[in-house]
Amino acid sequence: MNDTLIPLYSRISLNRDFPEYHLRRGDIATFIDIVPDPDGIEDGYILEVFNAQGDSIDVVTVPKSAVAPLRSDEILSVRSLIQA
Repeated sequence: MNDTLIPLYSRISLNRDFPEYHLRRGDIATFIDIVPDPDGIEDGYILEVFNAQGDSIDVVTVPKSAVAPLRSDEILSVRSLIQA
């Protein structure tokens, strides 16, 4: 499980795909809140997803272990949400 402390409103990257949200590993989102797990197994992170122009396009909840803070040795890229 990911135990790295990520401050609220930080940009994060996903470390796995979420086809139900049309999100892929490496996509960037903003961490906006925590959803505590009532069973104490793994909290959820609420993320806001933006398009390349900065428009909010979705708010999703993923497991804490599915996110990682951005690092200085990473580079951003873009992809289309439209699936062929």
